[in-house]
Formats: sequence, C-alpha cells, structure tokens
Amino acid sequence: MTTDRVFELRTYYAAPGKLDALHRRFREHTLALFAKHGMELVAFFSPTDEPDRDNALVYVLAFPDRASADQAWDAFRADPEWISVKSASEVDGSLTERVESVFLSPTDYSPLR
Repeated sequence: MTTDRVFELRTYYAAPGKLDALHRRFREHTLALFAKHGMELVAFFSPTDEPDRDNALVYVLAFPDRASADQAWDAFRADPEWISVKSASEVDGSLTERVESVFLSPTDYSPLR
C-alpha cells in the first residue's frame, strides 16, 4: 500500500531568553490554531543535548499530502487570530532566531504511516 501522507519536521531556534515565551505561545494559542486549520500534531520535543538544549523546540505535523500542507500553512499564516497573537507575543522582539522545516515521506517499512 502506498500513501501520499507527509510529515513535516520543524525546529524553532529561540531568540535569547525567549524559549519560555515560545512554549507559552504554542501552549496557549498555536495548538488551537493548528487544529482549526486541520494541521495534525504528531509530537513536540525538547532537545536534551547541547548546543540546542536551552534554545530549541522541535515538532512534527502530519498532512494527507504536500498540497494539503501548503494550503493549511497558507490559511494559518493568513488567519487574523494568528496575526494578532504573533504580533502581541513579539512586541519585545521576535521569539525565534530561525525556523527550519523539512518534509518527510515514510518508508514502506515505517510503523508510522
């Protein structure tokens, strides 16, 4: 059986002193917005090794296919609630220094499909 389902691995590198605020924004706002836009959250992780232990947040999303992912992200980024939340949470500067994203397809032997 083949599948077009894709996963997105995202890593957020927090600006100095902003990791707690980044966690708070996800906890209090972003998760609900992901659900609103059909973005399936698989898991969140905190690195345990240096150098990223104290400044990174890693998570995985799942989408039916890449086109669905692109549509969901476009809708999320255009959502007035997200625009407001992002602006309010970054009044003292950006919460992130950089964000990395990679899309992944499961192998035919992966238990997670």
